[in-house]
Amino acid sequence: MSASNYRLTIKEMPPDIRSRERLFRYGVGALSDAELLAIILGTGNKEETTLQLSQFILSKFETLNKLASANYEELVEINGIGAAKSSQILASIELGKRISVASNGKGDFISCPEDIVNLFMTEMRFLDKECFKAALLNTKNRVLKVVEVSTGSLSSSVVHPRELYKFAVRCSAASIIVVHNHPSGDPSPSKEDICLTQRLSEAGKILGIELLDHLVIGDGSYVSFKEKGLI
Repeated sequence: MSASNYRLTIKEMPPDIRSRERLFRYGVGALSDAELLAIILGTGNKEETTLQLSQFILSKFETLNKLASANYEELVEINGIGAAKSSQILASIELGKRISVASNGKGDFISCPEDIVNLFMTEMRFLDKECFKAALLNTKNRVLKVVEVSTGSLSSSVVHPRELYKFAVRCSAASIIVVHNHPSGDPSPSKEDICLTQRLSEAGKILGIELLDHLVIGDGSYVSFKEKGLI
C-alpha cells in the first residue's frame, strides 16, 4: 500500500498530536477544555500524555473559573508543570481576558443593565479580590472610557467620590455607571455597598454627572441598584 493511500485515524495517532489533529479537522469549537489546554501545553511528561496532564490540571482546579484565578506558584507546584508551561497557561488566560475587554467597551451604547453586564461579566466574575470600575458615558449613553477606581475590600473611604469623578471630569462624561464584583459569587449588595452608592450618587448630583446605576457582579449573576430601586 502506498503512502498516499494510508492515513492514520485520530485514535492511531500519538496522544500528543491528537488534539491538534481534531482542531484541524473539526475546528477549535469541537475541542474539549482538556484538549484546548493540551494544545497550550504542547507536550506532556514522562508519566503522562499532554491530554492526561491537562485533565489532571482541570480536575485539580475543579472549574475554569478557578483555573483562571490561578497564580504562578500554584501552577508550578504541579508535577510536570515547570516555569515554561506555567507561563504558557497564565499568558493564555490573560490574553483571553484582554480580548474580552477589548471587544467590549469604548463606543458601546448602553441602554439597560444587561449591556453593562456584557462589558464586565467575563472579566470580573473570575477576580479573587473586589474591584471597583466605572463606565464613563457621553450624552448619548455611549461609553467614552472604562476606568478602574479601586481594588481590594471596598468601603466609602477606599472608593472616594473625588477618585471616581476626577475620571469623569477629565473625559467630560455626562453620566457614569459603576460596577464591582463579589468574589464570593453572591451579588447581593451589602450595607456598605448601599451606603457607598448613596454617597456617590449625591456627589454626582452636585457635579452634574449623574450616577445612572451601580451593578454588583457575581459568578454568572448580577444585581442592578437601578432595577432594585436603590438608586
